Amino acid sequence: MNLPLPFRIFNGIAVLLFAAFAFFQYNDIDPTVYHRASSLDAALWLGFYALIAILFAFSLFQKAAPRWLLLAGALACLVEMGRTGWGLWINIFGTEEFTMMQVSMSAEDPRVELSREFFGALIALAAVTLLWWERRKFAAAAPCPAGETASSQPGIREEPDES
Repeated sequence: MNLPLPFRIFNGIAVLLFAAFAFFQYNDIDPTVYHRASSLDAALWLGFYALIAILFAFSLFQKAAPRWLLLAGALACLVEMGRTGWGLWINIFGTEEFTMMQVSMSAEDPRVELSREFFGALIALAAVTLLWWERRKFAAAAPCPAGETASSQPGIREEPDES
């Protein structure tokens, strides 16, 4: 996959950003701060953000991420959005005023943390969508290996010449 320089720069920044998101998940096991804090939840979020960073890392090595891995990333985003969406719903439509900023994310009121997690998963879904688009746009434009025609590549059929 031959990405233009601006896309390579953006993808490099995205690798660092999502790797940082993964790194910061280590503190999500404090039950006095987080709603239903658990080591398993922190590990799942760490793995989730690490997966997105790995997907972007593929593009830095001029390889398109496999479709199944992109689908797994998109599915993970949707699952996380489903798990945390109720907190955003309560934050927006509940009886208390909407907030994304709080002094602490208390276990008694998980709305803030769940809303932030929802938006983190939404950002990750947008990132996976961008990678899917890059794969379609720039992997398809890659030149064929020596000795191959477009019709010998999987999924590409050549139309018969009717002349």
